Amino acid sequence: MAKRILIIVHQEHSSPGRVGELLVERGYSFDRRCPNLFDPLPDDLSGYAAAIVFGGPQSANDDDRPAIRLELRWLERVALASEVPLLGICLGAQMMARVLGARVGRHPENLVEIGYHPIFPTAAGEAYFDGPTMFYQWHKETFEIPAGAVHLAHNDAFDAQMFRYGDHAFGIEFHPEMTRAMIARWTGSERGAPMLDLPGGQPREAQLEGYQRYAEASDRWLARFLDEHFLQAHDSGSEDRAGECA
Repeated sequence: MAKRILIIVHQEHSSPGRVGELLVERGYSFDRRCPNLFDPLPDDLSGYAAAIVFGGPQSANDDDRPAIRLELRWLERVALASEVPLLGICLGAQMMARVLGARVGRHPENLVEIGYHPIFPTAAGEAYFDGPTMFYQWHKETFEIPAGAVHLAHNDAFDAQMFRYGDHAFGIEFHPEMTRAMIARWTGSERGAPMLDLPGGQPREAQLEGYQRYAEASDRWLARFLDEHFLQAHDSGSEDRAGECA
């Protein structure tokens, strides 16, 4: 089995964080691509164990950005059409949802989620969670659950927190990859700091305290998700099938 994972990021200094660290512990290496820096995306994923599309400051609706248009086409024609495990995180999940025909946009009351917020499994998602879990969030936009996908997690403010499409593709709105250093950088940046005052944002110190309180449970979820679901997705078989790629 291939031990290389394709990771797609959206800024020069973006980090895969805890997702990357846990995958390295499991013996994987990375092929890192940033389309916004003109990196090409592979037409064939057969040499990869998985592909992960991370978040970023862009919107899945940024049709004026050539790199976003490239990713949307790639997700539709290559990644979702393959049998290679695919994970979209935040922007990555929003782009997946869009190419699957779902709406992506702002909350009707212009709420955001920035900081630690609870996630609740749906009935179909109970196999993926031990129960309600606090995860880090950083998003102004959200997605609807695509037709043919399985809705796995929600909360009161943003119903679409996680979905599975087919046997191999997962989209999550929350950020299990966060480290304390990443939270400190995001909340202290020129772009990020003003967002903390938006409705649904949390103060910087509350977010750093939240990391101390919730990071261990987030890591447990991430390790279980990688080992029991994501990295095994292409072998899950027809019993777990729910929605086929077009």
